[in-house]
Amino acid sequence: MSGVWVFNNGVLRLNPGDCAGSNAHRKVLVHVPSNEVITSYSVLEGKLSSLGWERYYDDPDLLQFHKRSTVHLISLPRDFSKFKSMHMYDIVVKNRNEFEVRDMQ
Repeated sequence: MSGVWVFNNGVLRLNPGDCAGSNAHRKVLVHVPSNEVITSYSVLEGKLSSLGWERYYDDPDLLQFHKRSTVHLISLPRDFSKFKSMHMYDIVVKNRNEFEVRDMQ
């Protein structure tokens, strides 16, 4: 296991992936037809809307989108900084050929 050992307030712990040689790559969601990296929820909402997704406002802690022609629901954390690769892959699976998850360059 790689990482950096951190000593803080008398406690020594390993932070995995904190070293420069780590295999942890940051991921980005890309809209394939425009080759645009999704940098905010407003950009994502525009792309999803054009594909027939409608916004749900039921849960104040989540951004949710539903497509009437399917049973699919996309649920995302309200804070874009908490938008992780698992959310990106959920979008990719539900919108084949429209989005890709790529390693950040």
